[in-house]
Amino acid sequence: MPEGYLPFFIFAALAIAFVLFLLLLAKLLRPAPPPTPVKLDAYECGIKAMSDARGRYAVRYYIIAILFVVFDVETIFLFPWAVRYHQLGWFGVAEVAVFLAILMVGYVWAYKKGALEWV
Repeated sequence: MPEGYLPFFIFAALAIAFVLFLLLLAKLLRPAPPPTPVKLDAYECGIKAMSDARGRYAVRYYIIAILFVVFDVETIFLFPWAVRYHQLGWFGVAEVAVFLAILMVGYVWAYKKGALEWV
């Protein structure tokens, strides 16, 4: 075993031992009353649950969320381009045009599928 990795393994072992020690200490020191039906009941603002939490959600919510992430990432990729706009020249403009064209294809596809209609 290379000697260069020895400090890393010592540090990793100490970190794992420290975490396990703290978890064990917390388990030993905390109060542990027996569970009651009130304690085991789901808490939701003091209101009793009306139905099972494993209900179905419309796929539309997930599609809107994915579209939000895609267009949010688009703005993240456009920021460095805007900072280096003068250095990139026309090549940078062409790259961003291709990037935005690909995103617009996705936007048009989502619009035609009806993914952006909320009702």
